[in-house]
Amino acid sequence: MDPRDPAITDPELYRVVFENHRVRVLEYRDKPGERTHPHHHPDTVMVTLSAFQRRISSGGRQADVELAAGQVRWVGAQEHLGENTGATETHSIFVELKEPDPAPASTSDAPLGPST
Repeated sequence: MDPRDPAITDPELYRVVFENHRVRVLEYRDKPGERTHPHHHPDTVMVTLSAFQRRISSGGRQADVELAAGQVRWVGAQEHLGENTGATETHSIFVELKEPDPAPASTSDAPLGPST
């Protein structure tokens, strides 16, 4: 298993709720001020179950993210760490794809955090 797997780096925040040969589904919960350790996500679809504010950091770059509950966003494969910078708990579902993109983007040009 990959040591950068978020279920290994932050088992108190990420929980595997479903897995088969095509996808893995993680549930994520944190409280204001909590942060993750650096971890890796493959290409992923994120569904927000609560509204939240986060700061995503990787390789000297940062992105502040504010999303409402019920949003669906694409998260391209990336390694990052996150911090709950808001006043509310974060609750999200991540549907990780197990098949890699046949034409991946350059990681230096890819958006950090979720995108549409």
